[in-house]
Amino acid sequence: MPENNAPQGINKSLIILHFTVFIWGFTSILGKLITIEAVQLVWYRVLIAAISLFLYFKFNKNSVKVDKKTLLKLVLTGALVGGHWILFFAAIKASTVSVTLVCLASITFFTAIFEPIINKKSISKLEIVAGIFIIIGILLIFEFETQYTKGIILGLISAIYASLFSIINARQVKKIEAPVIAFYELSGAFAWISIYLFLTNGFGQGMVLQPSDIGYLLILGTICTSLAYVAGVSVMREFSAFKVALVTNLEPVYGIILAFIFFGELHKLKPGFWLGALVILSTIFLYPVAQKQIARRKSK
Repeated sequence: MPENNAPQGINKSLIILHFTVFIWGFTSILGKLITIEAVQLVWYRVLIAAISLFLYFKFNKNSVKVDKKTLLKLVLTGALVGGHWILFFAAIKASTVSVTLVCLASITFFTAIFEPIINKKSISKLEIVAGIFIIIGILLIFEFETQYTKGIILGLISAIYASLFSIINARQVKKIEAPVIAFYELSGAFAWISIYLFLTNGFGQGMVLQPSDIGYLLILGTICTSLAYVAGVSVMREFSAFKVALVTNLEPVYGIILAFIFFGELHKLKPGFWLGALVILSTIFLYPVAQKQIARRKSK
């Protein structure tokens, strides 16, 4: 459905998207609180999410049948999803929540480059400009320090993975229901991570959970993964992958504020954070205005 044909639907979808992004911002807090390493953490996360979606289908008696070609695509996309989350949590553990979330905001820039290539269309100058402004906002929010180099690299690669599977899902959701996509991709992620853990002898002491980890993982796997993932994919019926990525740039803003609230350091936010957040927010809300103005000029 085109972005300018159903304003009421778009408004509802925007609310869902913003709520989903807020939940994604909360995952970084859980990632910091959970004691196990990133790979094991994501293994538990996708396992819980896949089980919760399976129970959802069983309870509602919905079919999850897809053809073999589609199944293969979704399972392979699951590798990107799993890789994104592993790198995301690894970046948090190698640096800080703030550093990782700021790096994740580069999704917009990567999507502006990859989406036209994958969908075989011309690159939008407006999207590139918007991506550059997001990068400027990122740099203003955080002064990159050399001790976080590993975390920064992991965070940026994580953003590339997120950009790629978002573009793929924007195409898939036009043919397949969002819960079905989520179920097979998360199951695929579970399968790929299980293979990796088996080959690297990762099923061992590293899988042992602390009592507090269980509660955090249940929240992470259900609300922050299966529910949020389905919601995030479903709105792609209304928006392009770039538009979703643009709004997703609020995740660092939400996540960093939550991080400072949860860890008692809200007063330590520097002026650069607020200036950078303003740049990101302005870009997100002014982009559709600029898009409409350009469309009007072309139609004259």
